[in-house]
Amino acid sequence: MKLKTIFLSLLILTAFCSQSQKIESLIKSSGNYDGHGAVVIFDSTYVDMEVSGLSHVKNRVLYKILTPEGAKHFNVIKFDYDPLSAYVELKSAKIYRNDGTVEELDVKKAMDYPAPARMIYWGARQLMIETGRLEPGDAVEVNVYRKGFTYALLKADDDDKYIPPMKGHFYDIVRFFGDYPIKLKYYEVLIPNGKTVLYKFYNGSVDSLINFKGEKMKYAFSKKEMMPVHGEPRSVGPDDMAPKLLISTSPNWEAKSTWFYGVNEDYGSFDNYPEMDKKVKEILVGAKDELDSISRLTHWVADNMRYSGISMGEGEGFTLHNAKMNFTDRCGVCKDKASLLIAMLRAAGFESYAAMTMAGTRIDRIPADQFNHSVTVVRRRNGEYQLLDPTWVPFVRELWSSREQQQNYLMGLPEGADLMETPISPPENHYLRFTGKSEIMANGTLNGEFVVDAEGQSDASVRSLFTRNFKERWPKVIEEELLAINPLAKIEKVEYPEDPYNHQAGPIQIKVRYSIPDYALVTEEEIIFVPLLAQNVFSAQWNLSFDTSMKERKYEFKSSCSQQVEIKETITLPAFKEKVYVPETEAVSGTGADYEGGYTVNGKVIEFSEKASYKKRVYQPADWESFRNAVAAQKKLAGEKIILKIK
Repeated sequence: MKLKTIFLSLLILTAFCSQSQKIESLIKSSGNYDGHGAVVIFDSTYVDMEVSGLSHVKNRVLYKILTPEGAKHFNVIKFDYDPLSAYVELKSAKIYRNDGTVEELDVKKAMDYPAPARMIYWGARQLMIETGRLEPGDAVEVNVYRKGFTYALLKADDDDKYIPPMKGHFYDIVRFFGDYPIKLKYYEVLIPNGKTVLYKFYNGSVDSLINFKGEKMKYAFSKKEMMPVHGEPRSVGPDDMAPKLLISTSPNWEAKSTWFYGVNEDYGSFDNYPEMDKKVKEILVGAKDELDSISRLTHWVADNMRYSGISMGEGEGFTLHNAKMNFTDRCGVCKDKASLLIAMLRAAGFESYAAMTMAGTRIDRIPADQFNHSVTVVRRRNGEYQLLDPTWVPFVRELWSSREQQQNYLMGLPEGADLMETPISPPENHYLRFTGKSEIMANGTLNGEFVVDAEGQSDASVRSLFTRNFKERWPKVIEEELLAINPLAKIEKVEYPEDPYNHQAGPIQIKVRYSIPDYALVTEEEIIFVPLLAQNVFSAQWNLSFDTSMKERKYEFKSSCSQQVEIKETITLPAFKEKVYVPETEAVSGTGADYEGGYTVNGKVIEFSEKASYKKRVYQPADWESFRNAVAAQKKLAGEKIILKIK
């Protein structure tokens, strides 16, 4: 703890509160931040927690405008909240003009509007105030009071609805970063004595102070001169890279697990519903075994319940809506789909529970509520729990999407559970295979055929050509894949599953016979071409979208999923005398990816083969070298032409 620094910060903020001339002095001496539209001179937050968990939050921020773009951004200042679980009040707002005048804004003119929304309509709102025309050099100070929390739970009266779901507890995720530079950020929370408090600062250091203040313990944190964190292309989210504080009174993740289990059981989220029970029996007619039954129910919920959320009052947030509502409406968000699957599994005799996870970002060890997604777990006969995600697997052959591998999750179990992480899915589980034969005619026309086989997430990507298009367009979408490679391509015949929606029938396979006039450049002296399958035929090769110009990485980076790409093509050619240029690549082996590929020339036949294994979804910086080299090798063979001499 750096007490001197903390006390200095406190003195500065106290001065802010008592002397407006000090603020004007700070505005003038704020420093130079070229390239930024604004700077946060200070951002101070004071939290006072009651024994019940209800917290009163006072936040005061001073922004200085540096450019016309920054002025435009702060023309309207917005505060997001959900009235079902949170309250926000704008206490004051001032503009310190560049000419020395101070303008007090009328906070009674602040407007309260529904927040923009798409697919989830839970009644979120925005309190906003217009600052009017601002100029570089102006500054805006706002004081806001808040109480409540992020997610609504059960209906309550008065301040009870602002008490956190886990009553008597407090947690916060405090981001010490933003879109603009921050000169000073101060965060203080008063927590009643006797509460267990866990906290940790991630991705940097912070000055901290802990001491008694009456019947409460004060935890204070301060940090100076924070710049925006700009990640690298395809890097993990800012919460995984930038400085942040996690603080919680929950003793461990097991306590959160048992609470999550209890709140849903008490609410009756998974109580049986006769009409649903009847449907379960219908779905399971002819089921072969335990896994087949689980698969049938998971995919029924995934494929038959629309993803769209509307506010339904009781049961938002951590409490899952009940089976009757979900089965009747066939509409909801992730927690509704998870809840219906749990109820259907229980109706079928399985032991099943809800789980929480964070899609896209890691969950750190401090038990603060770092969740944005709800899923299902089922206990198999061998005693092991299996994850199911009906939200992410519509028309996907998996029961748990491997686009969620290396993702933290917490099961809500009666005995409690610790935070866990989904394992890496081997790339061969998501193979994408191309096998083709083609012939280049003397006039440059390419005639050929190829077969596409895919499984796992590669299957889902290829299958989406059908499931995301009207049936009448199915032949056309295959043609468009080839037209993206060559605009002269003509489909002569295409074969695909009669019912692509029936993903449980087996991995998808597509057969294509085609002709492309003037594909190869054939002169009296040379033949110049790139084999069709060497190029990115079918966009399911998602790793080829990576920019390989970066030699090193500082941060973790993400792909869509682990994947194995295998390509084999045999090309028959007109007679030629010798090779002028045939691209070559080096084999790659590493923690991120493996690769081998190249050409073999045998008489009038060239054989092209390639195998690339991308091993993860979330990669460490050290994985970049092999990952980058594998992608670069694929791109090289896709972009460099074979040149053969005829005479």
